[in-house]
Formats: sequence, structure tokens, C-alpha cells
Amino acid sequence: MTLRLVEFVVAGNEASDLLPVRSAALLRAYGARRGFWTVLDEGPVERCLALLLELEDGEWTARHVVADAGGENGRTEDGEALAHHDGWVYVFGSHFGSKGGPLRPRRAFVARFREDDAAGGPLRVQVVRNRFRLHRAVNDALAVAPLSLLPPGERVRDRFIVETLARGTARAKSWVARLAPDDLPLNVEAAAFTRAGTVLLGLRFPVTSAGEPIVVEVADVPGMFAAEPVWPRAVGAYAVSGVTPPGALTGFRAITPSADGGYDAVIGSIDALGKGSVLLDDHPGGGDVTSRHVRFRLPAGGVSDAYRLDGEVVAELAPFHHVEGLATLDGRVFYVTDEDHRVALWVG
Repeated sequence: MTLRLVEFVVAGNEASDLLPVRSAALLRAYGARRGFWTVLDEGPVERCLALLLELEDGEWTARHVVADAGGENGRTEDGEALAHHDGWVYVFGSHFGSKGGPLRPRRAFVARFREDDAAGGPLRVQVVRNRFRLHRAVNDALAVAPLSLLPPGERVRDRFIVETLARGTARAKSWVARLAPDDLPLNVEAAAFTRAGTVLLGLRFPVTSAGEPIVVEVADVPGMFAAEPVWPRAVGAYAVSGVTPPGALTGFRAITPSADGGYDAVIGSIDALGKGSVLLDDHPGGGDVTSRHVRFRLPAGGVSDAYRLDGEVVAELAPFHHVEGLATLDGRVFYVTDEDHRVALWVG
């Protein structure tokens, strides 16, 4: 596959995920023929939304979006995944921690905004910090699914679970009741709404003992934003087979719905090399893995007891180790990669 590079500098930061703009009003406001949302790493969500736009004259430009999360300003970090649903754009936090742990409650959030509202004025962003409720729901689903999961390793368990429990207990945090000593740390990197209104959360970690990526189907995500919140519940956990190179460990990096009702996705390493990851200390086979564009479908009829999904490899994305998002638009495929202090968009 031949790819053309378009480079941007957006607030001196790197990009996560890639979501096509659906709002005609938003495109008109910027004089653009097409565009994508991305979310920048590490900072609070209201400071990390950006648009990558192809203007009517064919020039590409990036715009850092001014946003306001009200009372939740400054209280989130590490947005990783974007998804459309019912006129809203949803942003999912990683629910993970730094490379050395522990889990960070600021990363356990879901935010959303009306895409049309980004056409003018500061963008109002709604934020719900779920205080590990989603962590609990996903861990419970993984515990009952007939999947053989890769053990996290002693250092990972100590740094991410034991230390989080100790810190929360010392500070009398109510969320400690939603963590258990045998939990798996979750790293949410990808999300896509299904036609049924559930959300597929693609996990970078955990993976199966065979190194396969795992996707968890979650219901009631919009209910989190109601005046009386309805908290999410996991309705299925699936391993995607046939896409992981022999001997490797691969997690999800991106998921997007395809026109035929299936899902395109990017899989790759379970954590980045050279950044002090205790996850890779315990599982060194999960680092030196190049990205792959893959495809899979959910079982017909929705929620199912079929816990394995047959996947296929669409494209090898070597030498890239860090493809963070993909989108298909107007018959073309687009990828965004995680680069130091820049945003790199690759156009197929």
C-alpha cells in the first residue's frame, strides 16, 4: 500500500484516533470538503480536541478546538478513543495509568459533545468521570468469558492494582470498592458504536494468552449522561482470531465501523518500547510489533455466546509501530500515527 504523508503541528502534541467529521455545518464553517477529529495525548479532554481538515482548495490544515467542560475542566487526562452516536462525538479515556502505574482515576472518564456545536464558539463538552465503574464492568465480563487471558505479571499487578488500592484506601476514596486484587488493568484504546447502540471497546491490554486482541461490548454508555445516571454494563467479551503474528502479543489501537456492518481496526503492540513500561518488563514479546489493519464482524443477531471472532488481515502497516487511528472516507483509507511533537496523517 502506497501512503501519502500530511504533517501537522497541533499544540505540540501527538494524536490518538481518527474520526470523520459528519457535520455539514462544521465543514462549512471551516471551508472544508472533509475532515477528521483527533484527540491529543495526556492533557484534559477540553484542551485536547483537534480537527484535521482538507480545505476546498485541497490544502490540509489543523485546528485546535477551543472547548469548555465546565466544572470538569482540568479533571481528566489521556483521551484515547473517539466514536459517533446520535449526533454526538464520544471521547473515551484510557482507564489506564502511566507506563509504571498506578491506575489513574482521571483517565476513567467518558466525554461527549454535539458535533454541530463545534461550528461556532467555545465547544461545550460533557464529562462523566465514572470512578472505575467501567473498569469493574469490563473486568466482570472478562472473568466470566471463556477466554484464556494473559496473566498481567507480578510487577504489573503490584504497580497497577495493588498500589491503586493502597492509594485509594489511604485517601478514603469510595472507588476502592470497585477494584479487586485479582483485577486486570485495562487500557482502552479504541471504540465504535454498534448499530444496536452498544459500544465496542478495543483493549490494548489485556490480551488472550495466545496474544489475540480483545474487544468488549458495553451497553448504556449514553445513560451515563442522564440526570440520574445509568452506569454502563458489559454484555460480551470477544477475542479476534487469525490476525496476530505467531509468538506476538497484539492489542487494539483503533476501531471504525465499515459500510457492510463489520469493523475495520488497527492492532499493534501492547505498549510502547523505550518508555519504561512495566507491562513490557513482564511481557517483552508485546513491544516490537508493527501495526496491522484488520477486519472482523460481530456474531449475527448481536450479543452472543460465541466468544471468538474470525478476523482477517487487510494490510500490513510495517514499518509503523504506532498507528493510532484509521478511517475510511470517500473510498480512501486514512491513518494517523503517534509521532513526537507532531500529527502525521497518512492518506491511502
